[in-house]
Amino acid sequence: MGINHFILALISFTCLLSFSTSTNAPPSLSDASSPTSSEIYDMIEVMSESPSPFAFDGITLESIDNLLSILPSGVNPALQQICGNTDHPVECIIATMPFLDEKTPIEPLSVLKAGIEAMDNQTKDALAEVTKLSMDPTTPKNVVPILQTCIDVYNNILNSDQKSLEAISNRNLVHLSTELGTNVENILGCDNAFKQAKLESPMKEMDAMLGKIISNTLTIGVDMVHF
Repeated sequence: MGINHFILALISFTCLLSFSTSTNAPPSLSDASSPTSSEIYDMIEVMSESPSPFAFDGITLESIDNLLSILPSGVNPALQQICGNTDHPVECIIATMPFLDEKTPIEPLSVLKAGIEAMDNQTKDALAEVTKLSMDPTTPKNVVPILQTCIDVYNNILNSDQKSLEAISNRNLVHLSTELGTNVENILGCDNAFKQAKLESPMKEMDAMLGKIISNTLTIGVDMVHF
């Protein structure tokens, strides 16, 4: 969850910055009618750790849609609608918001591009971490080849990200769908390598968030983007 803390903090900063620079800005996150960013994070914590229905501060949340409906006014309704049609709507909002400035029209294609950028950043972070582990002299020798598999996985994802952006530029929906689908398979490679060795992956948490971003980009790219 450390990654979510960081990204959520970034979102809070982005929202507050846009509020302070816009004369027609929506109410701040401290507005009594909207939960604060820390409250939203607590809601996400509750929903990720407890069975439905979810209770938070007297509010019963029967589903993820209930959480989306009470997000603060700083979250664009169009983004809520697009992300609400993915398998991981909260992660969709968390991941894409930092890459969508106030001048960007919120539509499936722009959200997809933001999702690919978020995927790219998350993958680069994972690649840096796994490379560091592979070079650590305290890492067991039998683990190093598995970490190399993970390095290959992340490089493959980065490669597919670039091909996805090229497909968007060329308005090639078939190529786009293929590359986005390839990443769904790619992300399983690192964890599977550790499972085969009967070891727990040190990349498990980062891969989990990355997997959700990949799943969301596939849904948006296949179901919502039309050239």
